[in-house]
Amino acid sequence: MPLQNHAYKYKKVISIGTVSELTGLSHRQIRYYESRKLIFPERSKTGIRKYSFHDVEILIEIANHLEDGVWTNEIREELKKRQNNHQIKIEQPYNTC
Repeated sequence: MPLQNHAYKYKKVISIGTVSELTGLSHRQIRYYESRKLIFPERSKTGIRKYSFHDVEILIEIANHLEDGVWTNEIREELKKRQNNHQIKIEQPYNTC
């Protein structure tokens, strides 16, 4: 069964090494963003972190914000607001995201 629209974007299948290559961030930076509750990878049965393409986009955005001097707690609040707005739009069947 094919994935609907952009569902592939949210599948957590990318390893931290690949994410590091795609974003230019170190493994340490990526784990730090996770510790600050900015990104939420899934874990495999063996504990390996798995990320989505959407996570990669968010990581790049986080890095850009930090480079601009935005604090991690401010970034977290912005991401929470955006996620809440996205969920509201999904619940309304005639609106598009």
